[in-house]
Amino acid sequence: MAKVFSLISIFFLVSTAAAAHTYQRGEQQTQQQVRRQQDARQCRIQQLTASQPNQQLWNEFEDQFQCAGVAPMRSVIQPNCLSLPNFSPSPRLVYIQQGQGLLGLSQPGCAETYHSSQQTGLRREGSQQAGRQRDQHQKIHRIRKGDIVALPAGVAHWCYNDGNEELVAVSVTDLNNNANQLEQKFRSFYLAGGQPQRSSSLQGSPRQQQKQRETFQNVFRAFNKNLMAEAFNIPVEVVRRMVRGEEMRMIRPEEEQEYDQSRRYNNDNPREADVYSRQAGRINIVNSQKLQILNYMDMSADKQNRYPNAMHAPQWTMNAHSIFYVTRGEAHVQVVGSNGQTVLDNRVNQGDLFVVPQHFVSTIRAGNNGFEYVAFKTSGQPMKSPLVGYTSAFKAMPIQVLANSFQISTQEAQNLKYNREHHTMLLPPRAVRSS
Repeated sequence: MAKVFSLISIFFLVSTAAAAHTYQRGEQQTQQQVRRQQDARQCRIQQLTASQPNQQLWNEFEDQFQCAGVAPMRSVIQPNCLSLPNFSPSPRLVYIQQGQGLLGLSQPGCAETYHSSQQTGLRREGSQQAGRQRDQHQKIHRIRKGDIVALPAGVAHWCYNDGNEELVAVSVTDLNNNANQLEQKFRSFYLAGGQPQRSSSLQGSPRQQQKQRETFQNVFRAFNKNLMAEAFNIPVEVVRRMVRGEEMRMIRPEEEQEYDQSRRYNNDNPREADVYSRQAGRINIVNSQKLQILNYMDMSADKQNRYPNAMHAPQWTMNAHSIFYVTRGEAHVQVVGSNGQTVLDNRVNQGDLFVVPQHFVSTIRAGNNGFEYVAFKTSGQPMKSPLVGYTSAFKAMPIQVLANSFQISTQEAQNLKYNREHHTMLLPPRAVRSS
């Protein structure tokens, strides 16, 4: 009898746990559905614009950024300067546009297995050298121009410019990512200093400006100083210095570590192009197959180099928004929505950033001097559907379907289907253009 009762108890516990798991999963799915519906209401775009940042931030409240659920940013770190440790509730992809530096990420649960000979404190300019000791820490990564760097949500990171020129980085934070369970708002939790907000850099309504003021603040400022001194077992005066929010300090690492590609991938190497055309240019793709951390972050990027007057085939992305940042040259961009109206029909130039929402059809023609850009995607494995080329949607359709759909002759439909069949997404300019 006791055995039967035990089996019934076990069955009851297992059933209860399964029901709780099912309920929890259902709640999560419901929340995600509500979130997607809210996001969809934000995607009623009438017009897209190419814009440049004010100071270092683009206005995250623009319709195109609200639609894509992203926050773009352009950061500049001066030589011998340190970007203070901070973390974000949303994952971020970074493109190193210029310079080089050292990047550190504090991954929870990972051992501090790397050693370096350091001063007993960070050496500041004008200070006396302190005694040496062996320091243990997690791996430091070398970053260079052309790198795509992955910063997972919640992982504290810092960056030091040890080069002789400015380190310029353009990043996109995916606010709609499942890792972010807070509201759709760009924020960083700083573990030191904090970044002063200049009134000239604030954009939008007074409420939006207040939100921007709250974006960069040292979290230690609000804690009780005596409590923090007890937690760290340090003097209260040290805690006071931690929360003053002074300007960035300078450090000089005494030796560099061995660097790997677990968090970054150089996307400027022509020899590693995923798509190449001698007449049109190349595409270098960084997705979850090349950078495994992107499986967890569910983001990706590609760098495209377009030769003069070459085109990108008309296409749409099936499972991601695309955020384009122009790194060189200029081009004519057209984007069309589901209502059959153009939402962007303009020339874009170096430094411009614009969004192409999921499923919106777009095409790009490079200018006379060529065109380069990096595109951030809100999916680790973005799927594109081109209208031209050997993988195009039209090439998969019967000629009669095309002829009847467009009310053209069979020969015209055959030309439409096969004239570019030997090309991929990159189309060289035609030798003779129709008037």
